[in-house]
Amino acid sequence: MTDFLFYGDTERSAAMRHELPVAIGDPFLLAIAGERLHIMVNNLERARVAAAAPDAVLHDIADLGFHQLLESGMGFHEIDVELASRAAAQIGIRAAIADPEMPVAIADRLRADGIVLHPDHQAVAARRRVKSAAEMAGIRRAQVAAEAGMRAAAELLRRAAPDGDRLALDGEVVTAESVRAALREACRRSGAPAPPDVIVASVWQGSGHDPGSGPLPANLPVVIDLWPRDEVSGCSADMTRTFVVGEISDAVRSLESLVRTALERAREAVRPGITGRELHGLVCDVFEAAGHRTQRTGPGDDPDEGFQFSLGHGVGLAIHEDPALGQTGYDELVAGDVLALEPGLYQRGIGEVRFEDLLLVTGKGSETLTRYPYELTP
Repeated sequence: MTDFLFYGDTERSAAMRHELPVAIGDPFLLAIAGERLHIMVNNLERARVAAAAPDAVLHDIADLGFHQLLESGMGFHEIDVELASRAAAQIGIRAAIADPEMPVAIADRLRADGIVLHPDHQAVAARRRVKSAAEMAGIRRAQVAAEAGMRAAAELLRRAAPDGDRLALDGEVVTAESVRAALREACRRSGAPAPPDVIVASVWQGSGHDPGSGPLPANLPVVIDLWPRDEVSGCSADMTRTFVVGEISDAVRSLESLVRTALERAREAVRPGITGRELHGLVCDVFEAAGHRTQRTGPGDDPDEGFQFSLGHGVGLAIHEDPALGQTGYDELVAGDVLALEPGLYQRGIGEVRFEDLLLVTGKGSETLTRYPYELTP
């Protein structure tokens, strides 16, 4: 029987939000000991925690001496550490797997108390691979919001027109910022706000995780990648589409065809038991056969050329979580995983064509959660 120890808040810790589906902004100790959930609580959170986890053992900070500590001369953070120590002692835990995100000060104190901690990312992440019903509902809501955001972006681009080498609408230059504002507002109205760094990028600006800025080009790909977060569950969705306003060149069509082929090849192969590395390899096979470099072969003169990233990642309470879908993806997929598949190709002078879908791994294959077309013309 393995015990687990966590310390943090459920607004920033995906691991803790999975164990306790309540948004709590202040840090606290949470343990799973003897298969029983233990939670350190204060009076402000007690009712919500009890409602969400009725079978949990609650360790009230008042019973742990909180009010006496307030008069002890200790500072705020010292009191936090002392309360965590006392809660762990009350739980009776002596050895546990620890979330690697546990603060050093807390880990140092617990170890000084004689508790043996084993930081283990894989063991902690594995607990939330299979999504709960509430998490899946949140992911589906976030995906609906993502598609609303993408439609808003596409509608703005649809109304734009080439003006020389750039896009214009009603006499104004269309920028990454204006498209981003439109899609974020649509996501917000759908109950899943998108962060300020969602990507609206082109060969002119924005690469990697750079969100992009400034004017958008005519006749060249514009990549839009957004990941709204459901406000109720804290779960995210993730999707990417590529648009071209103006003439679509044969070179862009060739990239589009290869990326679509790669996406479908990977989608067809998703099932329990296959690894993320194997899925990534299937996509690399498609691109390498067409003469493109991949992360598997390494970049050429241009570090962005070809397919120089992983196929994707898990999605849930964190936008990037297990399982890995790249060269380090050694874990087998399990039913209940939610995956973002996002193959793409970058070509110098053109930019990138990329499509990304969200999939739920099922007992025999997968369900595609994304319901948005792939047409380059918005």
